Amino acid sequence: MSDTNPLHAPPSPIPAPQRITAGALREALALGWRDFTRAPLFGVLFSGVYVIGGLLLFAIFTAAAAEWWFIPIAVGFPLLAPFAATGLYEISRRFEQGATLSPRDIFGCLFAQKDRQLPSMAMVILLVFMFWVFVAHTVFALFFGLQPVGQSAWAMLLTPTGLTMLAVGTIVGGAMAAVFFSLSVVSLPLLLDREVDFVSAMIASFGCVAANPGVMALWAAIIAAALFGAMLPGFLGLFVVLPVFGHASWHLYRRLLPEAG
Repeated sequence: MSDTNPLHAPPSPIPAPQRITAGALREALALGWRDFTRAPLFGVLFSGVYVIGGLLLFAIFTAAAAEWWFIPIAVGFPLLAPFAATGLYEISRRFEQGATLSPRDIFGCLFAQKDRQLPSMAMVILLVFMFWVFVAHTVFALFFGLQPVGQSAWAMLLTPTGLTMLAVGTIVGGAMAAVFFSLSVVSLPLLLDREVDFVSAMIASFGCVAANPGVMALWAAIIAAALFGAMLPGFLGLFVVLPVFGHASWHLYRRLLPEAG
């Protein structure tokens, strides 16, 4: 979507997904780092919202002596990362176009998305996240019942029952994450870039993953490992990891759908 396009422009065609190699992932990460270092304050600002939110949730659950219930939220936190990166996509898009980069430009563009398809996709993301939390609680109840938790969350996880629950939760959560990743990895930058509906964007995203199953599985693993690692030091690692991967995701989108834009 160029700056001169009206918000209610005719639907844009979606090009066929391209085949990429693992080298495209390295290039995308290098470009993501470049964009982050060119506009670090924006990256820190956008990621800061999620860092602060994570710290507040952790403090609330800790104060209530319910650390266990924070674990599925933390595990599902990467599901929100694509939506968190929307502003970063816009920054990378403007770098490509040589357009101005100011708070008014960036936040004005994001505010304008209320009249497009991004809010619908954001609702899908939130519903998936809420469903994951429900599933995680259900798995916990199946293994530990509904009795009050009498020991720390970490001690419970290290018991035979806890380890079995983790294995089952990992399988179930991994399957959910794989489907969600396939539907969202390209859809959000595509919705920002072109006039398409959110269902078509999810279909296009799935098509990109289907055309590159091995490479995209590697990309999903890299993102998950980086985000989990970034959350360990009190979520502070997200100040760097989230913006770098947000910018990188935009550049990977450009390689998967090179005619877009």
